Amino acid sequence: MFFMNINRIDKIIQVYNTQGIKKIDNSKVNSKKDELKLSGKALEYQFAVNSLKNVPDTRTELVEKIKEEIKAGTYEVDGKKIVEKMMENINFDKRA
Repeated sequence: MFFMNINRIDKIIQVYNTQGIKKIDNSKVNSKKDELKLSGKALEYQFAVNSLKNVPDTRTELVEKIKEEIKAGTYEVDGKKIVEKMMENINFDKRA
């Protein structure tokens, strides 16, 4: 049969307890606060995002005006303006 000597564990625990725990006094530690510096582009981006948050998703006045014109039969589509807007978003230098 195998028996363990438990007395040695008590001595190990006693060694850890007698060493003591060193505590750090936080009042003496000079800790720096985190600092964040944004680049010029980041500030512009932040401004743009905040501005977009204030713009409504739909321009209700314009939508209502167009609805009324359609109902009255007076709404006219300017094909040239449509083509111009479509062409603004096309990049001809890009190859698929």
